[in-house]
Amino acid sequence: MKVMHNSSTSDRYTKNIPIVSIIVPNYNYARFLDIRMESILNQTFQDFEIILLDDHSTDNSVEIIEKYRNNPKVSYIDINKENSGSPFRQWKKGIEYARGKYIWIAEADDSALPDFLEKTITALEATPSASVAFTGSETIDENGDPYGRDIDKWYKKSPQKTNGGWMAFNGKEYVVHNLYWHCYVYNASMTIFRKEYYSPDLLDDSIKMRNAGDWLFWIKITAKGDIIEVYEKLNLFRLHRKSATVAGIMSGNNVWEDIKVMKYVEDHFNVGKYRKAMRLGQYIKVLRRSKQYSPETRRKMMNAIRTSLGVGMGTFRMERINKMLSFIPFTLTQQKDRL
Repeated sequence: MKVMHNSSTSDRYTKNIPIVSIIVPNYNYARFLDIRMESILNQTFQDFEIILLDDHSTDNSVEIIEKYRNNPKVSYIDINKENSGSPFRQWKKGIEYARGKYIWIAEADDSALPDFLEKTITALEATPSASVAFTGSETIDENGDPYGRDIDKWYKKSPQKTNGGWMAFNGKEYVVHNLYWHCYVYNASMTIFRKEYYSPDLLDDSIKMRNAGDWLFWIKITAKGDIIEVYEKLNLFRLHRKSATVAGIMSGNNVWEDIKVMKYVEDHFNVGKYRKAMRLGQYIKVLRRSKQYSPETRRKMMNAIRTSLGVGMGTFRMERINKMLSFIPFTLTQQKDRL
């Protein structure tokens, strides 16, 4: 169900093009929707439209969404009659509706500080070559209480040492040195991207995934331009048992998809044999030590890595030796390689 509000909204839709299109994809997050919407409506940067999408929720999400039908910031409401089966189909649909220069996929269970848009848009406007900008995140639980974990791990990077609290990097180099090792862009809500760098095919492979599809998308769109890191925790990333992030870890599905993403980078970028060996050795180490999977599941995962990526236990031993020698300047680790 695609709905414009009324005649006055329709006139504004055709005449006034917003700078930012904010897509709010929702599925059974009624309990968080009001918090999310207030965090958007209270942004210090106000030149935006909101596109509300519901993927056939079974809770009272639609009732909450209807409260915002006549809000002048809301340009589209789309309620699916059937579940799409993929959050990335919803992303794709929302981007088709979007008119803004920039896209913010603001997940319905997350929140943001009031200056999130102001600071990301400032950095993007100052860097026309940038396809993506992202901030840090505070992790919160279902009740909004902080976890107190630092996922960003910026180490020596700080606002005092950067251009107004942010830095831009060449996108292809960022993929090889950063995103190959780890999805530093770990939450869509922390990210703004420039629409001109987007094309629908960038999400085609992601639609087939449940967990690592966002990682693959950020790799593809980052490689089209530059990427900006904004060194402030302006996003509130909610971790709870029903979140896609947690569900993927619990099921083990994230591992199979991680392998596909790493293979994509190796096939499309020059990562080099040394970096590949260290990256995969690191991944094998984490997998072997994980207590979330049964020995049989781990064995199947190890076989999948060996088959798909062509590496075995020798790579794991190489990574261990490399880490022991990490004090030597030319040895490669994730921390040393990170731009």
